[in-house]
Amino acid sequence: MTRLECLQATYDRLLGCAVVTVMGGVAAELYSLGHRPNFFYLNHSMGLASSIGLGLALCKPARKVVVLDGDGSLLMNLGTLATAARWAPNNLVHIVFDNQQLQAGGGLPTATAAGTDLAGLARAAGIGKVQAPATVAEFASAFADAVGDDRHAFIAARVETSGPALSPTEIHMLENRFEFARALRD
Repeated sequence: MTRLECLQATYDRLLGCAVVTVMGGVAAELYSLGHRPNFFYLNHSMGLASSIGLGLALCKPARKVVVLDGDGSLLMNLGTLATAARWAPNNLVHIVFDNQQLQAGGGLPTATAAGTDLAGLARAAGIGKVQAPATVAEFASAFADAVGDDRHAFIAARVETSGPALSPTEIHMLENRFEFARALRD
């Protein structure tokens, strides 16, 4: 399955969520489906999507927060799994698209290419709801279940390595920051 197929299968359900994306292909592919004010693209901030998403989930408990992360990014900040498990916000859905490479960094393999199991790490950190879908249909079902549930959820989706290496979004980073803040106002 591809990351874009997963994003297409769940795009409509992102409308009411606060969505934080990691840099690179995830941001570019989400943007290609159509930008929304509730999307925050973390260009030039590798490793921070999970931390920012956790902070938003804790500050905005009435809003579902979806983090769209990559394996390389999460591996740079593994401590966020333990911190998220400790606080276990019931409105946080952390999705990791594992393509086994640092796509935005030239395609160098990540630790997952050598066997590191992100779903296993999330379970070991104490996250109670962890899923590892293998097909687009399983991913869409896992996502719908996570968004509809009142539990902290982690989804590790192994995806193909294809996709854009860079994040060519047409929205300026500063404009995106203010637009996203306005979208989060209750």
